[in-house]
Amino acid sequence: MKRMKFLTLGMCLAILVSCGTATKNGALIGTGAGALLGAVVGKIAGNTAVGAAIGGAVGAGTGALIGKHMDKVKAQAEAVQNAKVESVTDANGLQAVKVSFDSGILFATNKADLNASAKNSLAKFATVLKGNSDCDIAIYGHTDTTGNDAINIPLSEKRAASVQNYLLGQGVSASQIKACQGQGSSNPVADNSTAAGRQQNRRVEVYMYASQAMIEAANNGTLQ
Repeated sequence: MKRMKFLTLGMCLAILVSCGTATKNGALIGTGAGALLGAVVGKIAGNTAVGAAIGGAVGAGTGALIGKHMDKVKAQAEAVQNAKVESVTDANGLQAVKVSFDSGILFATNKADLNASAKNSLAKFATVLKGNSDCDIAIYGHTDTTGNDAINIPLSEKRAASVQNYLLGQGVSASQIKACQGQGSSNPVADNSTAAGRQQNRRVEVYMYASQAMIEAANNGTLQ
């Protein structure tokens, strides 16, 4: 299955290069082929199909502007302690930013109360979110496969809610947060048969992606 995914990804990349769309920092995203690539890369990266509902196709110029803007957002997020920051794609094939926090950094075992170190990191992250109010936000809690859904789903929900509530307390606008969910063990990013893999799967992810306002600004050529 993994081999098939990477073969598909390779085919998408070949299509993009042959169409002459390979430009720098996000410019690949926004064309029809870019949207296909986004769907594949997003699936591999564990993306949860975040993205503003938009009508019609997103042009290459819009995708390039959003890509450059999100590169800046990513650089700001990378300054947050204990945050793992990645570029992914949203449901529209546009560049987005995924920020992951290991649950061991945020919470005690089987708990959903943020510890002091977590609050320090999230306070800095809240500053990034407030400074990028044109980004919509989705928060997802995840667990490993230890235990069962009756335990894991409520725990992941409570942990996602704890992160959301702390960010709101730091001044992040409630209207900016479009989703806050717990997904239990259903979306692993590593092998649950190893201790290292289970640790990676116990996490809270925050997605920062293009809002409708950002997409409109990019369409108008005014997004910086």
